Amino acid sequence: MADYHEDNTPNLRLPLVNAIYNASPAALYEHAVLRGEALIAAGGPLVADTGKFTGRSPKDKFIVRDATTADTVDWGSVNQPMTREHFLRLQEDMFDAAADKPLFVQELFAGTDPSVQIPVRVVTERAWHSLFVRNLFVRSGHPAASERFGWTVLDLPSVKAHATRHGTRSSTCIAVDYTNHLVLIANTEYAGEMKKSIFGALNFALPQMGVLPMHCSANIGEDGVVALFFGLSGTGKTTLSADSRRTLIGDDEHGWSDDGVFNFEGGCYAKAIKLSPEAEPEIYEASTRFGAVLENVEIDPVTRAIDFDDGHKTENTRSAYPLSFIANASETGRAGHPDHVIFLTADAFGVMPPISRLTNEQAKYHFLSGYTAKVAGTERGITEPQATFSACFGSPFMPLPPARYAEMLGERLAHHGARVWLVNTGWTGGPHGEGSRIELRHTRALIDATLSGALDGVETRIDPNFGVEVPLTAPGVPDELLDPRRTWSDGEAYDVQAKRLAGMFVENFAKFSSSVRDEVRAAGPSV
Repeated sequence: MADYHEDNTPNLRLPLVNAIYNASPAALYEHAVLRGEALIAAGGPLVADTGKFTGRSPKDKFIVRDATTADTVDWGSVNQPMTREHFLRLQEDMFDAAADKPLFVQELFAGTDPSVQIPVRVVTERAWHSLFVRNLFVRSGHPAASERFGWTVLDLPSVKAHATRHGTRSSTCIAVDYTNHLVLIANTEYAGEMKKSIFGALNFALPQMGVLPMHCSANIGEDGVVALFFGLSGTGKTTLSADSRRTLIGDDEHGWSDDGVFNFEGGCYAKAIKLSPEAEPEIYEASTRFGAVLENVEIDPVTRAIDFDDGHKTENTRSAYPLSFIANASETGRAGHPDHVIFLTADAFGVMPPISRLTNEQAKYHFLSGYTAKVAGTERGITEPQATFSACFGSPFMPLPPARYAEMLGERLAHHGARVWLVNTGWTGGPHGEGSRIELRHTRALIDATLSGALDGVETRIDPNFGVEVPLTAPGVPDELLDPRRTWSDGEAYDVQAKRLAGMFVENFAKFSSSVRDEVRAAGPSV
């Protein structure tokens, strides 16, 4: 049975009189159902509704500006500063609100590498949020990790921030204190904020330790070939890394140290819209069993049958489950150095090749560009895919200047000889609304060809707009698909769209011109 006691964590000196510690999934199910937070669907998963917040709220995220962060954080519209005074007022108000609430505490860890693993204590108001973090974070730690200065996340959806008193822009706030390792989350039910706040903390700390933090999934084959999949939400990180023929290391967040790659997490947070046993059997099985948490997924009110195809509320339906739910998941969450690095993009213009080989200079260029399309529902206010550039394929989670991460990636690529590929999982035959999404089976075939070496030595062409090396043939893929212009009914219309997107690349990259070498600047599209 869960323990009830006071919390003496240095960064959260708060008497949690009614706190339940480290409750099991079964107990959290009971609390969530009895409190009206969630329902149990057929097959056993817990289904919760996140209210109006069906995705992250990036404009409501703040970092305390102090001696620790003033000269290191890349301040701007993504990393917004908050004064120490405003943070302390928010902390005081949230601590006061938490004092009399029944809360749930999970004592967990971030990172599977013993040398950098840190404790993470998550205090939540919702029982299903507690199950969510139990699924997503690492549940057992190495002895040395417990001695490190860990992080605390206090998550209170019922508490509203005040713009004047707390220096926020709305009643919703995700405030992070890098000095005292404390995250305060107010007025949002979206559970992903908890996971991403700690990802941001690792992205701040690990480069100082010589470890590159990455927004990517990772897997390894029986032949020992390690692959990384970079990309924003909806580009296919989770789907493409969940391959029954390969061992899954993790689906979203990893580090690359001198010893190899390692997972930051202990679970997966998969997109669930249109999830099916035919297209994604591993993820489907993991999402339809006891212990999984489904967000905003529709179920029949009588039979409790799950309808993964229903996206009327949001396309950003989610499934959170432990890595152990994937039969071929790694037991250690660690592997050697990557052989292949794959950048995933969902090109909404429908003009980028479905696969291309990048030079190391092009790799840095596209890593800094981070082009993709924001998928509907991933962020508030996004109702359809929109072209966007997100540095490092994850700028909302990167507190340091992007060039810092790009430099570290370039050094590792050069030292370990990893090949880099740009894979378009977006549209073909026209832009979004006219063309169609590239079929998953074709993308999987291209990934298979990449990792098996089947693309080595095949004839290639240089794309006239983006300058990347594109294979003319690939096993299991129609030749015309490899040349996006051939898939359009109007070649001149393709040329217009391609030149438009190339211009967007150049315009976006201008902000990096002073921080990269000439050869990297020259590695981008030509206009």
